[in-house]
Amino acid sequence: MQRLDDEQGDGRSRPRAILEGTARFVWDVFIGFLIIAIIVSVLFALSGVWPPFVAIESGSMEPNMNEGDLVFLVDKDRYSAHDGGGDTNLITLEEGEEVGHLAFGKPGHVVVFNEDGEGISIIHRLHLWVEEGENWFDRANPEYLDGEASCATLNNCPAPHDGFITKGDDNHAYDQVSEHFEVIKPEWVEGRAAIRIPYLGHFRLSF
Repeated sequence: MQRLDDEQGDGRSRPRAILEGTARFVWDVFIGFLIIAIIVSVLFALSGVWPPFVAIESGSMEPNMNEGDLVFLVDKDRYSAHDGGGDTNLITLEEGEEVGHLAFGKPGHVVVFNEDGEGISIIHRLHLWVEEGENWFDRANPEYLDGEASCATLNNCPAPHDGFITKGDDNHAYDQVSEHFEVIKPEWVEGRAAIRIPYLGHFRLSF
């Protein structure tokens, strides 16, 4: 008789146990999403750009950034103690050499830019700030001109508009010479590289 009562008692408590288990699961999921939301909010608050991370997909920035690295970005106008080119706080290699600024092994900020908001985003270093109509050939490093002999032989000289001349640290020439990119307008800069985390970018690239 006692055994029958126990079985009936267990039977009556089973729906309640199911409800408690479901409630616990829903609560755990809610807490998980809340933690993720807090982390995302903090990252966005620190970064000012979204997404705040990019993965390096090529070797153009070696040895200072390697394929598979994960890079944390910040807004181009944040956390810089110097006034840079144009109305930004972005420091070029030319300016960095004058003020003693270093970023990822060399003077000048490393930025992610997307030419005119189209195509693939690129992460390279800023080398020169040029103004519309400027003959920047004479200021350029001859090693990065790909053998061009004068401003007239370059696609972007005189400069068609204000902006930046860029280059990958491991590339042999300026982007505006070898890759035929436009002079990079400040509004095309999506973010500035702040922190490099080796290898973690492979996970992002795998997805």
